[in-house]
Amino acid sequence: MEKVLTRNIGVDQKPTDLKAYEANGGYQGLRKVMAGMSPQDCQAVISDSNLRGRGGAGFPTGMKWSFVPSDDKCTPGHKYLVCNADEMEPGTFKDRLLMECDPHQLIEGMILSAYTIGADISYIFIRGEYLLAIQRLRDALKECYASGLLGDNILGSGYSLNMYLHPSAGRYICGEETALIESIEGKKGQPRFKPPFPATYGIYGRPTNVNNTETYATIPWIIQNGGESFANIGVENSGGTKIFSVSGHVERPGNYEIPMGMPFKNLLELSGGVWKGRKLKAVIPGGPSTPVLPAAEIMKTTLDYDGLKNSGSSVGAGSLIVMDETTCMVSTLKRLSYFFYEESCGQCTPCREGTGWVYRVIKRIVDGKGKPEDIDLLLDVSKKISGRTICALGDAAAVPVLSFIKHFKDEFKYFIKNGKSMMDANS
Repeated sequence: MEKVLTRNIGVDQKPTDLKAYEANGGYQGLRKVMAGMSPQDCQAVISDSNLRGRGGAGFPTGMKWSFVPSDDKCTPGHKYLVCNADEMEPGTFKDRLLMECDPHQLIEGMILSAYTIGADISYIFIRGEYLLAIQRLRDALKECYASGLLGDNILGSGYSLNMYLHPSAGRYICGEETALIESIEGKKGQPRFKPPFPATYGIYGRPTNVNNTETYATIPWIIQNGGESFANIGVENSGGTKIFSVSGHVERPGNYEIPMGMPFKNLLELSGGVWKGRKLKAVIPGGPSTPVLPAAEIMKTTLDYDGLKNSGSSVGAGSLIVMDETTCMVSTLKRLSYFFYEESCGQCTPCREGTGWVYRVIKRIVDGKGKPEDIDLLLDVSKKISGRTICALGDAAAVPVLSFIKHFKDEFKYFIKNGKSMMDANS
Protein backbone atom coordinates (compact mmCIF):
# COMPACT_ATOMS: atom_id res chain seq x y z
CA MET A 1 0.00 0.00 0.00
CA GLU A 2 1.18 3.51 -0.85
CA LYS A 3 2.27 5.45 2.23
CA VAL A 4 1.98 9.22 2.17
CA LEU A 5 2.01 10.32 5.78
CA THR A 6 3.89 7.53 7.52
CA ARG A 7 6.48 6.75 4.84
CA ASN A 8 9.30 8.20 6.93
CA ILE A 9 8.24 6.77 10.26
CA GLY A 10 10.39 3.88 11.41
CA VAL A 11 12.43 2.69 14.32
CA ASP A 12 15.70 3.94 12.83
CA GLN A 13 14.56 7.44 12.02
CA LYS A 14 15.72 10.39 14.08
CA PRO A 15 12.40 12.15 14.53
CA THR A 16 13.57 15.75 14.71
CA ASP A 17 16.68 15.55 12.59
CA LEU A 18 16.54 17.85 9.57
CA LYS A 19 19.21 15.89 7.72
CA ALA A 20 17.28 12.63 8.15
CA TYR A 21 14.13 14.25 6.80
CA GLU A 22 15.95 15.76 3.82
CA ALA A 23 17.65 12.44 3.08
CA ASN A 24 14.16 10.98 2.61
CA GLY A 25 13.13 13.72 0.19
CA GLY A 26 12.04 16.26 2.77
CA TYR A 27 11.69 19.92 1.76
CA GLN A 28 12.01 19.01 -1.92
CA GLY A 29 8.41 20.11 -2.36
CA LEU A 30 9.23 23.45 -0.72
CA ARG A 31 12.32 23.91 -2.87
CA LYS A 32 10.26 23.09 -5.95
CA VAL A 33 7.68 25.72 -5.06
CA MET A 34 10.18 28.41 -4.08
CA ALA A 35 12.04 27.86 -7.35
CA GLY A 36 9.15 28.98 -9.49
CA MET A 37 5.64 27.85 -8.57
CA SER A 38 3.11 30.60 -7.93
CA PRO A 39 0.50 30.45 -5.14
CA GLN A 40 -2.08 29.89 -7.88
CA ASP A 41 -0.10 26.89 -9.14
CA CYS A 42 -0.05 25.39 -5.64
CA GLN A 43 -3.76 26.04 -5.21
CA ALA A 44 -4.50 24.16 -8.43
CA VAL A 45 -2.42 21.14 -7.37
CA ILE A 46 -4.23 20.87 -4.03
CA SER A 47 -7.63 21.24 -5.70
CA ASP A 48 -6.73 18.48 -8.18
CA SER A 49 -5.70 16.18 -5.31
CA ASN A 50 -9.24 15.82 -3.96
CA LEU A 51 -7.81 16.23 -0.46
CA ARG A 52 -10.50 16.80 2.14
CA GLY A 53 -9.87 18.10 5.65
CA ARG A 54 -8.78 15.31 7.99
CA GLY A 55 -9.93 16.96 11.20
CA GLY A 56 -13.54 15.84 11.03
CA ALA A 57 -15.62 17.99 8.71
CA GLY A 58 -14.10 16.62 5.50
CA PHE A 59 -14.38 19.94 3.65
CA PRO A 60 -12.36 20.11 0.38
CA THR A 61 -9.01 21.65 1.31
CA GLY A 62 -8.41 23.49 -1.95
CA MET A 63 -11.83 25.09 -1.79
CA LYS A 64 -11.30 26.15 1.83
CA TRP A 65 -8.03 27.84 0.91
CA SER A 66 -9.70 29.68 -1.97
CA PHE A 67 -11.93 31.51 0.52
CA VAL A 68 -8.91 33.40 1.91
CA PRO A 69 -8.81 36.67 -0.05
CA SER A 70 -5.75 37.33 -2.17
CA ASP A 71 -3.48 40.25 -1.32
CA ASP A 72 -5.11 42.51 -3.87
CA LYS A 73 -8.56 41.84 -2.39
CA CYS A 74 -7.93 42.55 1.30
CA THR A 75 -6.60 45.46 3.33
CA PRO A 76 -2.86 45.53 4.07
CA GLY A 77 -1.81 43.54 7.09
CA HIS A 78 -1.03 40.07 8.30
CA LYS A 79 -2.64 36.86 7.14
CA TYR A 80 -2.52 33.84 9.40
CA LEU A 81 -2.31 30.09 9.06
CA VAL A 82 -3.08 27.83 12.03
CA CYS A 83 -2.55 24.11 12.56
CA ASN A 84 -5.21 22.60 14.80
CA ALA A 85 -3.13 20.05 16.71
CA ASP A 86 -5.35 20.04 19.80
CA GLU A 87 -6.50 16.46 19.07
CA MET A 88 -9.13 16.13 21.79
CA GLU A 89 -11.55 13.74 20.06
CA PRO A 90 -11.66 10.57 22.21
CA GLY A 91 -9.93 7.68 20.48
CA THR A 92 -7.80 9.88 18.21
CA PHE A 93 -4.00 9.72 18.40
CA LYS A 94 -2.86 10.06 14.77
CA ASP A 95 -1.74 13.69 14.98
CA ARG A 96 0.42 12.86 17.97
CA LEU A 97 2.19 10.21 15.88
CA LEU A 98 2.89 12.65 13.05
CA MET A 99 4.22 15.36 15.35
CA GLU A 100 6.39 13.08 17.45
CA CYS A 101 7.82 10.99 14.63
CA ASP A 102 7.99 13.33 11.63
CA PRO A 103 7.62 16.96 12.76
CA HIS A 104 9.38 18.37 9.70
CA GLN A 105 6.71 16.92 7.44
CA LEU A 106 4.08 18.99 9.28
CA ILE A 107 6.25 22.12 9.21
CA GLU A 108 6.94 21.78 5.48
CA GLY A 109 3.24 21.29 4.83
CA MET A 110 2.41 24.43 6.80
CA ILE A 111 5.01 26.51 4.96
CA LEU A 112 3.65 25.36 1.61
CA SER A 113 0.08 26.05 2.71
CA ALA A 114 0.96 29.48 4.11
CA TYR A 115 2.71 30.41 0.86
CA THR A 116 -0.37 29.37 -1.12
CA ILE A 117 -2.77 31.62 0.80
CA GLY A 118 -0.25 34.41 1.35
CA ALA A 119 0.06 34.05 5.12
CA ASP A 120 3.12 35.49 6.87
CA ILE A 121 2.42 34.28 10.43
CA SER A 122 1.54 30.73 11.46
CA TYR A 123 0.73 28.90 14.68
CA ILE A 124 0.77 25.27 15.75
CA PHE A 125 -2.00 25.10 18.34
CA ILE A 126 -1.02 21.92 20.18
CA ARG A 127 -2.55 20.00 23.06
CA GLY A 128 -0.56 20.90 26.17
CA GLU A 129 -0.27 17.29 27.36
CA TYR A 130 1.72 16.34 24.25
CA LEU A 131 5.04 17.08 25.91
CA LEU A 132 7.21 14.94 23.60
CA ALA A 133 5.56 16.34 20.48
CA ILE A 134 6.05 19.88 21.78
CA GLN A 135 9.75 19.31 22.38
CA ARG A 136 10.32 17.71 19.00
CA LEU A 137 8.47 20.46 17.19
CA ARG A 138 10.52 23.07 19.05
CA ASP A 139 13.72 21.33 18.00
CA ALA A 140 12.52 21.09 14.41
CA LEU A 141 11.52 24.76 14.29
CA LYS A 142 14.99 25.78 15.53
CA GLU A 143 16.56 23.72 12.74
CA CYS A 144 14.30 25.38 10.17
CA TYR A 145 15.16 28.90 11.26
CA ALA A 146 18.87 28.05 11.32
CA SER A 147 18.67 26.62 7.79
CA GLY A 148 16.70 29.43 6.18
CA LEU A 149 13.53 27.37 5.84
CA LEU A 150 11.63 29.76 8.10
CA GLY A 151 11.94 33.47 8.79
CA ASP A 152 12.80 36.17 6.28
CA ASN A 153 13.37 35.44 2.60
CA ILE A 154 12.90 31.65 2.72
CA LEU A 155 15.43 29.94 0.41
CA GLY A 156 16.07 33.28 -1.27
CA SER A 157 12.52 33.39 -2.65
CA GLY A 158 11.46 36.73 -1.18
CA TYR A 159 8.72 34.98 0.79
CA SER A 160 8.82 35.28 4.60
CA LEU A 161 7.00 33.28 7.27
CA ASN A 162 7.26 33.05 11.03
CA MET A 163 5.91 29.98 12.85
CA TYR A 164 5.08 29.75 16.55
CA LEU A 165 4.23 26.84 18.83
CA HIS A 166 1.18 27.53 21.00
CA PRO A 167 0.53 24.84 23.69
CA SER A 168 -3.13 24.85 24.70
CA ALA A 169 -4.73 24.37 28.09
CA GLY A 170 -6.58 21.36 26.77
CA ARG A 171 -10.32 21.64 26.15
CA TYR A 172 -12.36 19.77 23.59
CA ILE A 173 -14.10 22.94 22.49
CA CYS A 174 -10.80 24.42 21.27
CA GLY A 175 -10.89 21.94 18.43
CA GLU A 176 -13.56 24.21 16.96
CA GLU A 177 -11.67 26.66 14.80
CA THR A 178 -13.15 29.90 16.14
CA ALA A 179 -12.73 28.81 19.77
CA LEU A 180 -9.13 27.97 18.88
CA ILE A 181 -8.69 31.48 17.44
CA GLU A 182 -10.16 33.04 20.57
CA SER A 183 -7.68 31.07 22.68
CA ILE A 184 -4.72 32.19 20.55
CA GLU A 185 -5.84 35.78 21.11
CA GLY A 186 -5.69 35.18 24.87
CA LYS A 187 -9.43 34.95 25.41
CA LYS A 188 -11.66 32.24 26.84
CA GLY A 189 -11.91 29.38 24.36
CA GLN A 190 -15.49 29.79 23.15
CA PRO A 191 -16.83 29.59 19.58
CA ARG A 192 -17.71 32.71 17.61
CA PHE A 193 -20.80 33.28 15.58
CA LYS A 194 -20.31 32.56 11.89
CA PRO A 195 -20.41 34.47 9.56
CA PRO A 196 -17.98 36.14 9.41
CA PHE A 197 -15.82 33.09 8.82
CA PRO A 198 -12.12 32.86 9.75
CA ALA A 199 -11.11 33.01 6.08
CA THR A 200 -12.02 36.71 6.12
CA TYR A 201 -12.17 37.52 9.85
CA GLY A 202 -9.94 35.29 11.97
CA ILE A 203 -7.03 36.07 14.30
CA TYR A 204 -7.20 39.76 15.29
CA GLY A 205 -9.79 40.26 12.58
CA ARG A 206 -7.44 39.21 9.79
CA PRO A 207 -7.84 36.47 7.13
CA THR A 208 -6.97 33.11 8.71
CA ASN A 209 -6.91 29.51 7.55
CA VAL A 210 -7.22 26.64 10.04
CA ASN A 211 -6.59 23.02 9.12
CA ASN A 212 -5.84 19.80 10.96
CA THR A 213 -2.33 18.35 11.51
CA GLU A 214 -2.92 15.41 9.17
CA THR A 215 -4.19 17.73 6.44
CA TYR A 216 -1.08 19.90 6.45
CA ALA A 217 1.25 16.90 6.76
CA THR A 218 -0.19 15.54 3.51
CA ILE A 219 0.68 18.65 1.48
CA PRO A 220 4.43 17.99 0.84
CA TRP A 221 3.73 14.65 -0.84
CA ILE A 222 0.99 16.16 -2.99
CA ILE A 223 3.17 19.07 -4.12
CA GLN A 224 6.06 16.76 -4.92
CA ASN A 225 4.05 14.05 -6.68
CA GLY A 226 1.10 15.94 -8.12
CA GLY A 227 -2.55 16.28 -7.22
CA GLU A 228 -3.76 13.57 -9.57
CA SER A 229 -1.32 11.03 -8.11
CA PHE A 230 -2.83 11.58 -4.67
CA ALA A 231 -6.41 11.48 -5.92
CA ASN A 232 -5.76 8.20 -7.74
CA ILE A 233 -4.74 6.47 -4.50
CA GLY A 234 -8.23 6.82 -3.05
CA VAL A 235 -11.72 6.69 -4.53
CA GLU A 236 -14.06 9.25 -6.03
CA ASN A 237 -14.76 12.13 -3.62
CA SER A 238 -12.21 10.71 -1.17
CA GLY A 239 -8.69 11.22 -2.43
CA GLY A 240 -5.49 9.74 -1.08
CA THR A 241 -4.74 7.94 2.15
CA LYS A 242 -6.05 8.47 5.66
CA ILE A 243 -4.75 7.48 9.09
CA PHE A 244 -7.32 5.67 11.21
CA SER A 245 -6.63 5.41 14.93
CA VAL A 246 -7.98 1.96 15.81
CA SER A 247 -8.73 1.33 19.47
CA GLY A 248 -11.01 -0.73 21.64
CA HIS A 249 -11.47 -4.47 21.41
CA VAL A 250 -8.88 -5.39 18.78
CA GLU A 251 -5.71 -7.43 19.03
CA ARG A 252 -3.40 -4.75 17.61
CA PRO A 253 -4.67 -1.24 18.36
CA GLY A 254 -2.73 1.56 16.70
CA ASN A 255 -2.53 3.98 13.78
CA TYR A 256 -3.09 2.54 10.31
CA GLU A 257 -2.56 4.55 7.13
CA ILE A 258 -4.81 3.09 4.46
CA PRO A 259 -6.09 4.18 1.04
CA MET A 260 -9.49 5.84 1.26
CA GLY A 261 -12.15 3.36 0.21
CA MET A 262 -10.65 0.31 1.92
CA PRO A 263 -13.40 -2.00 3.27
CA PHE A 264 -13.69 -1.87 7.04
CA LYS A 265 -13.30 -5.64 7.25
CA ASN A 266 -9.81 -5.31 5.73
CA LEU A 267 -8.74 -2.75 8.35
CA LEU A 268 -10.15 -4.97 11.09
CA GLU A 269 -7.99 -7.78 9.74
CA LEU A 270 -4.92 -5.52 9.68
CA SER A 271 -5.50 -4.70 13.35
CA GLY A 272 -5.65 -8.38 14.28
CA GLY A 273 -9.42 -8.78 14.40
CA VAL A 274 -11.66 -8.65 17.46
CA TRP A 275 -9.70 -9.61 20.55
CA LYS A 276 -10.00 -12.86 22.49
CA GLY A 277 -11.85 -14.53 19.63
CA ARG A 278 -15.03 -12.63 20.44
CA LYS A 279 -17.64 -11.38 17.99
CA LEU A 280 -17.88 -7.82 16.74
CA LYS A 281 -20.84 -5.88 18.12
CA ALA A 282 -20.45 -2.28 17.00
CA VAL A 283 -17.99 0.33 15.76
CA ILE A 284 -17.77 4.09 16.14
CA PRO A 285 -15.97 4.94 12.87
CA GLY A 286 -14.78 8.49 13.39
CA GLY A 287 -14.92 9.31 17.09
CA PRO A 288 -17.86 9.78 19.50
CA SER A 289 -19.22 12.68 17.45
CA THR A 290 -20.00 10.23 14.62
CA PRO A 291 -22.91 7.74 14.72
CA VAL A 292 -22.24 4.20 15.92
CA LEU A 293 -22.77 1.38 13.42
CA PRO A 294 -23.73 -2.20 14.34
CA ALA A 295 -21.50 -5.03 13.17
CA ALA A 296 -23.77 -6.09 10.29
CA GLU A 297 -23.63 -2.60 8.81
CA ILE A 298 -19.97 -1.71 9.33
CA MET A 299 -18.80 -5.04 7.88
CA LYS A 300 -20.23 -4.04 4.49
CA THR A 301 -18.92 -0.47 4.64
CA THR A 302 -15.93 1.12 2.92
CA LEU A 303 -13.84 3.67 4.84
CA ASP A 304 -14.34 6.83 2.82
CA TYR A 305 -16.63 9.84 2.97
CA ASP A 306 -19.36 8.47 0.73
CA GLY A 307 -19.13 4.90 2.00
CA LEU A 308 -19.61 5.84 5.64
CA LYS A 309 -22.23 8.46 4.80
CA ASN A 310 -24.28 5.87 2.93
CA SER A 311 -24.05 3.60 5.99
CA GLY A 312 -25.34 6.33 8.27
CA SER A 313 -22.12 7.57 9.84
CA SER A 314 -19.04 9.57 8.81
CA VAL A 315 -15.23 9.53 8.67
CA GLY A 316 -14.92 12.21 11.34
CA ALA A 317 -11.41 12.36 12.77
CA GLY A 318 -10.73 8.71 11.97
CA SER A 319 -10.99 7.58 15.60
CA LEU A 320 -12.27 4.08 15.00
CA ILE A 321 -13.49 2.48 18.24
CA VAL A 322 -14.25 -1.25 18.11
CA MET A 323 -16.66 -2.86 20.58
CA ASP A 324 -17.10 -6.60 21.07
CA GLU A 325 -20.16 -8.65 22.03
CA THR A 326 -19.67 -8.10 25.78
CA THR A 327 -20.03 -4.31 25.53
CA CYS A 328 -22.97 -2.73 27.32
CA MET A 329 -24.16 0.04 25.01
CA VAL A 330 -26.07 1.81 27.79
CA SER A 331 -23.00 2.10 30.02
CA THR A 332 -20.90 3.14 27.03
CA LEU A 333 -23.35 5.92 26.23
CA LYS A 334 -23.19 7.05 29.84
CA ARG A 335 -19.41 7.57 29.53
CA LEU A 336 -19.76 9.41 26.22
CA SER A 337 -22.57 11.64 27.47
CA TYR A 338 -20.52 12.58 30.54
CA PHE A 339 -17.65 13.61 28.27
CA PHE A 340 -19.81 16.00 26.23
CA TYR A 341 -21.44 17.35 29.39
CA GLU A 342 -18.06 18.14 30.93
CA GLU A 343 -16.61 19.58 27.72
CA SER A 344 -19.48 21.94 26.87
CA CYS A 345 -18.18 25.50 27.12
CA GLY A 346 -21.53 26.62 28.51
CA GLN A 347 -22.06 29.45 26.04
CA CYS A 348 -25.25 28.06 24.47
CA THR A 349 -28.19 27.16 26.71
CA PRO A 350 -29.36 24.11 24.68
CA CYS A 351 -25.89 22.56 24.95
CA ARG A 352 -25.11 23.67 28.52
CA GLU A 353 -28.42 22.44 29.93
CA GLY A 354 -29.20 19.70 27.43
CA THR A 355 -25.96 17.76 27.84
CA GLY A 356 -26.49 17.82 31.61
CA TRP A 357 -30.00 16.45 31.28
CA VAL A 358 -28.86 13.73 28.87
CA TYR A 359 -26.11 12.59 31.22
CA ARG A 360 -28.35 12.61 34.30
CA VAL A 361 -31.10 10.60 32.59
CA ILE A 362 -28.65 7.97 31.30
CA LYS A 363 -27.00 7.80 34.72
CA ARG A 364 -30.43 7.23 36.24
CA ILE A 365 -30.94 4.27 33.92
CA VAL A 366 -27.51 2.79 34.71
CA ASP A 367 -28.18 3.25 38.42
CA GLY A 368 -31.23 1.00 38.04
CA LYS A 369 -33.78 3.80 38.48
CA GLY A 370 -34.78 4.27 34.87
CA LYS A 371 -38.35 5.01 33.78
CA PRO A 372 -40.10 3.72 30.63
CA GLU A 373 -40.44 7.29 29.34
CA ASP A 374 -36.69 7.93 29.67
CA ILE A 375 -35.93 6.71 26.15
CA ASP A 376 -38.33 9.20 24.59
CA LEU A 377 -36.99 11.89 26.91
CA LEU A 378 -33.42 11.24 25.78
CA LEU A 379 -34.45 11.43 22.14
CA ASP A 380 -36.45 14.60 22.68
CA VAL A 381 -33.70 16.44 24.56
CA SER A 382 -31.03 15.40 22.05
CA LYS A 383 -33.10 16.59 19.10
CA LYS A 384 -33.60 19.94 20.84
CA ILE A 385 -29.84 20.36 21.32
CA SER A 386 -28.93 19.52 17.72
CA GLY A 387 -28.92 22.47 15.34
CA ARG A 388 -29.48 25.03 18.09
CA THR A 389 -25.92 25.90 19.13
CA ILE A 390 -23.21 28.26 17.87
CA CYS A 391 -20.79 25.41 17.13
CA ALA A 392 -21.14 21.73 16.32
CA LEU A 393 -20.53 20.45 19.86
CA GLY A 394 -24.28 20.40 20.46
CA ASP A 395 -24.76 18.26 17.36
CA ALA A 396 -21.86 16.03 18.42
CA ALA A 397 -23.38 15.50 21.87
CA ALA A 398 -26.70 14.46 20.34
CA VAL A 399 -25.20 12.03 17.81
CA PRO A 400 -24.28 9.14 20.17
CA VAL A 401 -27.62 9.32 21.97
CA LEU A 402 -29.66 9.19 18.77
CA SER A 403 -27.54 6.49 17.10
CA PHE A 404 -27.14 4.24 20.16
CA ILE A 405 -30.88 4.21 20.79
CA LYS A 406 -31.60 3.73 17.08
CA HIS A 407 -29.48 0.58 16.82
CA PHE A 408 -29.59 -0.81 20.37
CA LYS A 409 -32.97 0.25 21.75
CA ASP A 410 -33.68 -3.20 23.17
CA GLU A 411 -30.70 -2.85 25.51
CA PHE A 412 -32.07 0.42 26.89
CA LYS A 413 -35.53 -1.12 27.37
CA TYR A 414 -34.03 -4.14 29.14
CA PHE A 415 -31.91 -1.97 31.47
CA ILE A 416 -34.93 0.14 32.42
CA LYS A 417 -37.18 -2.87 32.99
CA ASN A 418 -34.68 -5.00 34.92
CA GLY A 419 -32.41 -2.46 36.53
CA LYS A 420 -29.32 -4.10 35.09
CA SER A 421 -27.49 -4.55 31.82
CA MET A 422 -28.51 -7.13 29.25
CA MET A 423 -24.82 -8.07 29.19
CA ASP A 424 -25.00 -9.04 32.87
CA ALA A 425 -27.92 -11.33 32.10
CA ASN A 426 -25.97 -12.99 29.29
CA SER A 427 -22.76 -13.49 31.24
